[in-house]
Amino acid sequence: MSGFVGTADDVAEAPAQVGEDAAAPAATRRARAIKAAGLWLAPVVIAVLGLLLYLYYGNVMDEANSTVKSALAWDTKLWPQTVRIIYIAFWSTLIVILVAVPLGIGLTRPALRRISPAILTIANSGQALPAYGLLVIFLGIMGQGALTAIVALSLYALLPVLRNTMVGLDGVDRSVIEAGRGMGMTRLQALTRIELPLAVPIIIAGVRTAMILNIGMATLAFLIGGGGLGITIQTGLKLNQDPILIVGAWLVALVALTFDWFGALAERYLKPRGL
Repeated sequence: MSGFVGTADDVAEAPAQVGEDAAAPAATRRARAIKAAGLWLAPVVIAVLGLLLYLYYGNVMDEANSTVKSALAWDTKLWPQTVRIIYIAFWSTLIVILVAVPLGIGLTRPALRRISPAILTIANSGQALPAYGLLVIFLGIMGQGALTAIVALSLYALLPVLRNTMVGLDGVDRSVIEAGRGMGMTRLQALTRIELPLAVPIIIAGVRTAMILNIGMATLAFLIGGGGLGITIQTGLKLNQDPILIVGAWLVALVALTFDWFGALAERYLKPRGL
């Protein structure tokens, strides 16, 4: 009995504390289950939206005049434009990843940390400019075409991935890195085995943001000869035909949702277990 030192209040609070500790893992499991359910619900939502678009498109084509049918021709208009917007968004996002992630890693190293504000300022300039203005600038430099749109959008979407890479790496607990170094890891091994895996969720969140930005801005690629679904949307505006506008915008939304779902899959399966 002499080993116990406490009050009645301490005894009363102890079961409550134990209950809170036991509830924490259960709450975490519930949160993970909800997130997993949302992840696998997304393709169902995309499929439903695709089916609704299919039904709407069929109804429009049955009742449309020759002008609308020409603008919404699947084989010659909508499908090539959808492929082009995917092409532009994919390559611009890939370039952003290949540039921003290594650059973000370098700027978190002591040798380059002093110049990181200047680099971030340059990256921020891409989003400071309107997307249309950025496309026009690169049009004057590189001429018309999808390549010009890809390069312009790569600069436009650089900041989210670069910033998230730096934030993710800076957020890794220094004691964990030092523990790895104490076990004999080199700096490169600590980076690839500890820092990058722990920063993956934040980095991929930046990549998902960049993808959505690129898909949205790729609709403007037609202004500089890059093609894409912006042609259909612009046709609907010019002809004052809502069906053309709706179909074009609906396809862009489906592409964006599909890309974002792939990003969510990458975020789920590339992050370390237990996070």
